[in-house]
Amino acid sequence: MFHINLIILLQTVGYLGLFGIIFAESGLLVGFFLPGDTLLFTAGLLCATHFFSIYLVMLLGILGALLGDSFGYYFGKITGARLFKREDSWFFNKKNLIKSQEFYKKHGAKTILLARFVPIVRTFAPILAGTSQMDYKTFLKWNAFGGIIWVTLMTLLGFGLGNSVPNIDHYILPIILVIFILSFVPIIWNILKERK
Repeated sequence: MFHINLIILLQTVGYLGLFGIIFAESGLLVGFFLPGDTLLFTAGLLCATHFFSIYLVMLLGILGALLGDSFGYYFGKITGARLFKREDSWFFNKKNLIKSQEFYKKHGAKTILLARFVPIVRTFAPILAGTSQMDYKTFLKWNAFGGIIWVTLMTLLGFGLGNSVPNIDHYILPIILVIFILSFVPIIWNILKERK
């Protein structure tokens, strides 16, 4: 039923809605629950049925991803400046913000690139990069690289399967579930690694 809802959602909201959802999931705090991976995959399937144009879906997906991340970065940068002026409390400690800054100086590029492929992290990474005062040119370069790869890969995967598998509509739910589960593997892997 979930796959039908995604198809109906995309058919209802169209190109503008696709852009908005990818934008929100990429850079708005409230967008962390949105299904970016499965949405792009489903949009690729709809491209295979000629409901959408593959070129427009990829263009709008990439724009949504890049602009959403940039919005998140600047939101983090603005709120981060305020955080440095705050006094320590039980909820906030400047030491953690300084550690975050050091982390982004050392691993920022890799984090921005890899975060694109991990749900939830995808939403918060650009905000933390801004909060940590990561260099924007570095952020933008890796954000663009990751966004282009992510959108292209997910959309073409749906498009390719839609064109090559007969009666793909019978297999959409299992495929979307596999994509959803695989997208959480890095999070689960890190949690297990941390426990050891």
